[in-house]
Amino acid sequence: MSLHLGDSVPDFNAKTTVGDINFYDYLGDSWGVLFSHPADYTPVCTTELGRTAQLKDEFAKRNVKVLALSIDPLDKHQGWVKDINETQHTHVEFPIIADADRNVATLYDMIHPNASMTATVRSLYIIGPDKKLKLYITYPASTGRNFVEVLRVIDSLQLTANYSVATPVDWKPGEDVIVVPSISTEDAEKKFPKGLRIIKPYLRYTPQPDLN
Repeated sequence: MSLHLGDSVPDFNAKTTVGDINFYDYLGDSWGVLFSHPADYTPVCTTELGRTAQLKDEFAKRNVKVLALSIDPLDKHQGWVKDINETQHTHVEFPIIADADRNVATLYDMIHPNASMTATVRSLYIIGPDKKLKLYITYPASTGRNFVEVLRVIDSLQLTANYSVATPVDWKPGEDVIVVPSISTEDAEKKFPKGLRIIKPYLRYTPQPDLN
């Protein structure tokens, strides 16, 4: 199947490095990041899983649960985790799905024939508490993912889910945001008491509304 933004993501049961899980139950009311890897013992992915483990507290304070996936079997995952912990100076605690039957890879359209007929591409999905797909990125094998950017995107998604704003180019938490066009300036002045900075009628900035 092909997933699109706003779709409800498929539920699944899987064997992982922390035991058997049901995806929806594992997420509960949290946000989720599911990201796939072509194979175990690959260099770029080793650094990615290590970095994700290092950012454990950052994901936790955003109420985000992380899962990785590879089509290799569970015993191979366990050995790879030891290598990740050793080489990246961290401790991987989040689940790594052993998707040997490619069930999850097929559900999430992680196998791209132009890249590989059998291995998953390096995709990343951000999923909201409503189990809907909020963001989807696929990277080539040669380019490591930027998990600081993933956290920035989550900050934007969580902010814009709760307020009638959008985040401008290169936005970082604490910076001004944009009032969405569907709100009139008159209503925006009431809704955002910190004030408006009007550049054009369609381009109106306001301080980040959830900060004191």
